[in-house]
Amino acid sequence: MSPFTGSAARTTRWEHLRVELADGVATVTLARPDKLNALTFGAYADLRDLLAELSRERTVRALVLAGEGRGFCSGGDVDEIIGATLAMDTAQLLDFNRMTGQTVRAIRECPFPVIAAVHGVAAGAGAVLALAADFRVADPSARFAFLFTRVGLSGGDMGAAYLLPRVVGLGHATRLLMLGEPVRAPEAERIGLISELTDEGRADEAAGALARRLAEGPALAYAQTKALLTSELDMPLAAAVELDAATQALLMNGEDYAEFHAAFTQKRPPKWRGR
Repeated sequence: MSPFTGSAARTTRWEHLRVELADGVATVTLARPDKLNALTFGAYADLRDLLAELSRERTVRALVLAGEGRGFCSGGDVDEIIGATLAMDTAQLLDFNRMTGQTVRAIRECPFPVIAAVHGVAAGAGAVLALAADFRVADPSARFAFLFTRVGLSGGDMGAAYLLPRVVGLGHATRLLMLGEPVRAPEAERIGLISELTDEGRADEAAGALARRLAEGPALAYAQTKALLTSELDMPLAAAVELDAATQALLMNGEDYAEFHAAFTQKRPPKWRGR
């Protein structure tokens, strides 16, 4: 995303999210524990807009997405979203569904790694938000459920039919998206849906540790790696290796590459600057 902004001021208060910034790490918490962090129209829009702002500012090097209380996120609020959509016309429904997709795109396209810290339920849209993250750190209580067909909708919601086969393979993705059955942590780890399985109650702590590790590393190299992983999913090999070559040529002209060589020569740890 472009770092250039218009005249609008930075948002200092987010109504539907709790946002904490420290040492290059943003911790964004879905904070409706009484509703299992069910998403509202405002929560989707706030998350989309927050990621855009953080991407432009270039001060965040890693982001943890977590849920307060008993679970990560139970999906769209049945009353505030599902009930409301029954009264919408097609144009309004298209606007809403495009917004949810824009939230997923913001997670995939932001120039820093996103770590989902999952405990308890990650269902419906909550499962897709976790899926869109670069890492999913989960404890044994975690369970993922892509419930869209169970409410009479396509399982390919918010980019799930694009992302999930690329994470777990077409066979597992077909089963999860068509049947909507919950996948508990041990199976989720086995099929590759979980990046790291922690001890009980340790997902937030482990996700924070991973975020700090990433924040202390070569931020520009991580950003370009994330961009290539997303861009090359649909590229032929010839186009992918050419994009790799152009990216490496740019990074080889950067400060971090020279810093690695200096640090190696001087037998010290590199001081990454993300440039």
